[in-house]
Amino acid sequence: MSISHLLLALLLILVWSFNFVAIREALNGLSPIFLTAARFFLTSIPAIFFIKPPKTSFKMLISYGLVMYGLQFALLFMGMYAGVAPGLASLLLQVHVFFSILLAILFFQEKLHLWQAIGALCSFGGIAWIGMHVGGSLTLGGVILVLGSAAAWGTGNILSKKIGQVNMLSLVIWGSLVAWPPLLILSLCVEGPAEIVQNLSHLSWTSLGSVLYIAYLSTLFGFGIWSWMLHRHPVSKVAPFTLAVPVFALFFSALLLHEPIQAWKITGGVLVIGGLCINLLGPRLFSRFK
Repeated sequence: MSISHLLLALLLILVWSFNFVAIREALNGLSPIFLTAARFFLTSIPAIFFIKPPKTSFKMLISYGLVMYGLQFALLFMGMYAGVAPGLASLLLQVHVFFSILLAILFFQEKLHLWQAIGALCSFGGIAWIGMHVGGSLTLGGVILVLGSAAAWGTGNILSKKIGQVNMLSLVIWGSLVAWPPLLILSLCVEGPAEIVQNLSHLSWTSLGSVLYIAYLSTLFGFGIWSWMLHRHPVSKVAPFTLAVPVFALFFSALLLHEPIQAWKITGGVLVIGGLCINLLGPRLFSRFK
C-alpha cells in the first residue's frame, strides 16, 4: 500500500472515530429515532438523482436498507441516548464481527475455526466484564441496545454477502433511501410530532453541524473511501485498520467530552480488541511459525 493510500486509510479511521462524538452532540438536540431518520434522509437526498441504484433485487435492497441502516443505527443511537458513552459504544459495536461469523455458520454452513472461537471467547469475555460495571450513567438497557446494533450490523453483513459485488456507495445511498421513511413514521409514533417540532425549533448550530458530519463525512465520504480502498487492495490489508476506530473514538470522547477512562473500561477494551485481533490476524501469525 502506497503512502498516499495509507494516509487516506488513516484519515478514514479518524473520520469514523470522531463520528461517535458527533453522534453524542447530535443527540443533545435531537431524539434518537428522528436523528436516525434525518441522517439517512440527508444521505439519500439528493444523491439518488445522481447515483444509479445498485444491481440487486428490490427485495434485497429493502432488506439491507432496513436492517443495515434503519435497525442498526436506530438501536445504536437509542443505546447512546440511554447512557452509553461514545467511546464505549464504539467498542461494543465491534463485536459485529462475531455476530457475522455466527450467522454465516447458521445460514451458509461455514465452519467455525479455532481462531474464531478463541477470538469470540476473548471479546465476549470483555463484553461480560463491561456488563459487570453497569450503573450510574451506564445502563444495562443501553448496553443491550448497542449490542443489538452490533447484531443488526452482523445481519447486514450477511445480507451484503447475498447481494454480492455491487457499487458500495450506490448501496449506501439507496439503502439509506429505504431506511428513512419507516424511521420517520416510527419517530412520529413513538417520539411524537411535538417532540420533533421541539427538536427542530431549538436545534443548535453544534447539533446541526454534527448531523451534517454524520450524514456527509461519516456516511457518504466514509463509505465512498472504504469502497474505493477495497477495490484497490485485498480485504486482509484494509480490514485491520478498523481495529483502530474504538481506540481513537475513546481518545476523542475522553478529550472532547471528558468520558472517563476507568481501569475496567481499559480491561474490557483490551479483551474486545484482543479478540478481534486473534480472529483477524491469528491464522496468518500461526502459519508463519509453523
